[in-house]
Amino acid sequence: MTIVDFEPFVAELAAVAGEAILPFFRTALHAQDKGGPGTGRSQFDPVTEADRAAETAMRRLIQATFPAHGIVGEEFGDHQADAEYVWVLDPIDGTKSFISGLPTWGTLVALEHRGVPVYGMMHQPFTREKFFGDNARATWSGRNGHGTEIVHHLRARSCAALADATVMTTSPALMDGAERASFERVAAQARLVRFGGDCYSYCMVAAGHVDLVIESGLQPYDIAALIPIIKGAGGVVTTWTGEDAERGGAVVAAGDPRVHEAALKLLAG
Repeated sequence: MTIVDFEPFVAELAAVAGEAILPFFRTALHAQDKGGPGTGRSQFDPVTEADRAAETAMRRLIQATFPAHGIVGEEFGDHQADAEYVWVLDPIDGTKSFISGLPTWGTLVALEHRGVPVYGMMHQPFTREKFFGDNARATWSGRNGHGTEIVHHLRARSCAALADATVMTTSPALMDGAERASFERVAAQARLVRFGGDCYSYCMVAAGHVDLVIESGLQPYDIAALIPIIKGAGGVVTTWTGEDAERGGAVVAAGDPRVHEAALKLLAG
């Protein structure tokens, strides 16, 4: 199968996840804390029934349709993670935003072929938007004010210098002391710095509204789906040391290679 052949199936995954999630959004939903002693997570790390229900629905569909494929998911771990094709799932990226009623969360679905993300989608079912890409092209689909579905290709914008850049991170509080100091060196030279956004920030890089997203402590399911979208829009995604970012860690996403290079130099000190 080609990557194009998988596109309808990814859309189906997004649909079943959205159906599982939306009944919980902006309700009196209880969030369990995955953080605390012995977890490796020092800060509040919420998970909800919506997260679990959406990942369960996606896993069932994958295993019924492609039983030889592997699955890596945030809530239920790995299944056949050494398979040729592996689905990387984050049912709700931005659970803190989700439980706060903010619409900057999304469902992330990536397809990896031999360890490399070759297709990714970010689906925001509340705003009825999809961002998807295959490293060569990236596309947005949504609806206009009249409810008519519209589709257009995404292109990251040109930005040669940090002095002209809009920089985003979900929160500097998620970084340790040295990482935060590195981020502040970049932020001090940027035109505009904004916080929040979760996966939506990366999609805004692809859409040409944000120039840099800088974060640390990411897991593979936090970034794998976003890489083909940003690269498909002409952007670049690496670790802070310039390496491949599909395994997560400290990540820089940029719309222009020039501002990406400038950020890497400052992050390195």
